[in-house]
Amino acid sequence: LNMKLSWLVIWGGTLFLNPVTADCNITSQMVTCEESGKNLSNIPAKLFQNVIKLSLKNNKITLKDSDKEILRSFINLTDLYLNENMISVLYNNSFCNLTKLVILDISNNLISTVHTAAFAGLNQLSVLNLSYNMITQLDSDVFTSLKSLTVLNLQYNFLKSLHIKSSFKLTEIILAGNPWTCSCDLLDLQTWLTSSSVTMANENNTTCTFPNTTEKFSIKTAAIQPADCKIEKASLENTVTSIFAIKFKSRALLTALTPNNITGNNGTHPDLPLLGKSWTFLAGVLGFVLSTTLLIFTAIKCPTWYRYLISYSHRRLEENDSQMFEQEFSADTSSSPTVSCTSNEEPIVIFEKIHAFVPGEDGFIEDKYIDSYVTEES
Repeated sequence: LNMKLSWLVIWGGTLFLNPVTADCNITSQMVTCEESGKNLSNIPAKLFQNVIKLSLKNNKITLKDSDKEILRSFINLTDLYLNENMISVLYNNSFCNLTKLVILDISNNLISTVHTAAFAGLNQLSVLNLSYNMITQLDSDVFTSLKSLTVLNLQYNFLKSLHIKSSFKLTEIILAGNPWTCSCDLLDLQTWLTSSSVTMANENNTTCTFPNTTEKFSIKTAAIQPADCKIEKASLENTVTSIFAIKFKSRALLTALTPNNITGNNGTHPDLPLLGKSWTFLAGVLGFVLSTTLLIFTAIKCPTWYRYLISYSHRRLEENDSQMFEQEFSADTSSSPTVSCTSNEEPIVIFEKIHAFVPGEDGFIEDKYIDSYVTEES
């Protein structure tokens, strides 16, 4: 009696502090809220914070940021049903803070994308239902944080392959109704199904849709040869390498082209040269660089010709230079040996000898009056 009385007091206080409009069933053990089929577009904010089971199926909930904020307040939630809604994307940390959640049903939605950390924080999750959605691809790291997961339902999606890590431990998996392609991409899943203790429910209907044959093979027993997959993988790696090399050459060619060569007069892009001609272009660039380097090396290591060209200068005599030349000329004549003047022609001969030491081409026009003037003076 005392326990019932205390529970009624707690329930009355909770009801007073948290007025609710939801249909919640409160018992001595749990609080269950049923909000199904009410055409809700958002998760109701006025719910018991200590709710244990929450059903929101058959509504129009899209799981917006506001909905995720409301869910984070239900720290005691163990069962959450969001099936038959309008959820299209499961973003990272969509259910964080729900550390006690055990069952999560998101089936019959419009889910096409599941982010890698969508189920982060669900350490106690045991059952995950993603069936009847539009999922085409699942990253192998999506289920990494689900250490307690035992049942995974992925039936009736658009999965063609699924990569499973060896650390992924399940007791039951449901994969029927997907367009599985029994090729090398499915080898990881097949190996995991045969080597682990997991049970694949509805195995007879979990068959390959490719290659098309009259006899349907189960994805667990379909003939996929590991040796053929290794050869195919090596061939694929070589193809990827060659494609990368071609892209690298094309990028180098496009970088070397000038803007004037890339665009025409009307701004359109003309046809680029074929990739085979890039070798000719690269060879030309390499030859230009080598020849330029050789010329620079020759200029540094063999400076004789360079000094000869720099030291050579040819200029006209200035007016001051002519006076200095006359002084040098007179000094040279005074220091030269004395010659007896026996005739009028001798001074001219002496001038011609001295004049022979002067550089010939100095840019001045010879003046014949100088000779006659010197003759008359003598």
